[in-house]
Amino acid sequence: MRLLFVAKREPQQRDLVHRPYGRFHWLPMELARRGHAVALLLVSHRGSAPASLERGGVRVSTFNLRGAGILRTLAAVEAEARAFGPDWVIGCSDCWYGWLAARLAKRTEACLAIDAYDDYESYMPWNLPLHWAWRRALRSADLVTAAGPHLASLLNRARTGKAPAVVLPMAADPEFTPMDRAACRRMLGLEIAARYLGYVGSWSGSRGSDALLEAFRIARLRYPDLRLVVSGRPPPAVQAEPGVVTTGYLPDAQMPLLLNALDVACVVTADTAFGRSSYPAKLCEAMACEVPVVATETAPVAWMLDQNPSHLVPLGDPVAFANQIIAQLESPSAGYLTRPSWAGIALGLEQALLQSAD
Repeated sequence: MRLLFVAKREPQQRDLVHRPYGRFHWLPMELARRGHAVALLLVSHRGSAPASLERGGVRVSTFNLRGAGILRTLAAVEAEARAFGPDWVIGCSDCWYGWLAARLAKRTEACLAIDAYDDYESYMPWNLPLHWAWRRALRSADLVTAAGPHLASLLNRARTGKAPAVVLPMAADPEFTPMDRAACRRMLGLEIAARYLGYVGSWSGSRGSDALLEAFRIARLRYPDLRLVVSGRPPPAVQAEPGVVTTGYLPDAQMPLLLNALDVACVVTADTAFGRSSYPAKLCEAMACEVPVVATETAPVAWMLDQNPSHLVPLGDPVAFANQIIAQLESPSAGYLTRPSWAGIALGLEQALLQSAD
């Protein structure tokens, strides 16, 4: 098959040309490895200079929306799509790219697939015209794929009478593997003998991060040597909390080291429109590193953890969170039943494309 993927160049503030990752990168790569002709069109909203390259058998072309404007960008993207001559156009990364993929599929007379990993409408709930365009794209798609069953159910509301969305879960990138904990701590300058919790991701009160801080305080009454490692740039009050260790923004290559340095990885989500359809990549990465996890129990997170109660805590309950942290420190558990790989997920996408084209 000739497969044309279309996505934002900088999803989640990470430039896919210089820092390739996740389903935007690995699904095209794995399908090219399986013998398909694959191209990836990336549109920059941040003014990144256009580039063309080949990576792992995937032809990558980028476009500067900010510099060229929408009309010239659309013309250039359509010309590239026509030159490639796809059997399938696959839209990824947000609502705009569902709309763009539908446009390109129509112009090239290709089949249309849309892949979603979040509830994209929750990103900009006020932008109703964009939501309407997104739902029209979902209705017209020959195939819709979703990162989990709860998101699939949400997307199916726009597809009455059409084939239901196929679940293609999230996975960790290949560099996330188990490593020696002490060695990782030495490389990161952490105390070898201390106990470490870790929180990787944006600190947000709306996500429930403050409940984690309270849970840490409670757990530290039991284990005074307990530390909470927070990456990125949390609020000053968090940085000033006794026992909190901040790493700043680490290079991508050090993220597996950080996870493997932990005794327990903490994952915090919330009962919001976004959280009810969120399948955190950081959870996949901790599971791939075989690090014990304690996570707030939204339906998607519980599904990712196979409903295992030893890893789950009720939303907004710092006491229960602290008790589960203590339980994992005293009797660590990381025997996760389900750990998807991008190779296996790409095989699922290939099968769905072949079946939908029949």
